[in-house]
Amino acid sequence: MSSSSPRHYDVILSPVITEKATIASEQNQVVFKVSRTATKPQIKEAVEKLFDVKVKKVNTLVRKGKLKMSRGSRGIQSDVKRAIVTLEEGHRIDVTTGL
Repeated sequence: MSSSSPRHYDVILSPVITEKATIASEQNQVVFKVSRTATKPQIKEAVEKLFDVKVKKVNTLVRKGKLKMSRGSRGIQSDVKRAIVTLEEGHRIDVTTGL
């Protein structure tokens, strides 16, 4: 891997492993949970540096926090920003191995 600075780890928090993310991996896409303040260029740079791959495009979405009840008290989950990263042909990331 190329030189990865600690700020790249601040941008990308964790991979998302869901049924939908697994289906997206067949189209050469990987889903990551990212920092709320991260921009698309920052996400692209972080993925390219950490995983040594070429990124084609980055789509982002913010999943709003849900209201949850626990033992009669209300709580709100925090908002989560996700990035769907499309990789160039021939590049792959195996998110099951971890960093």
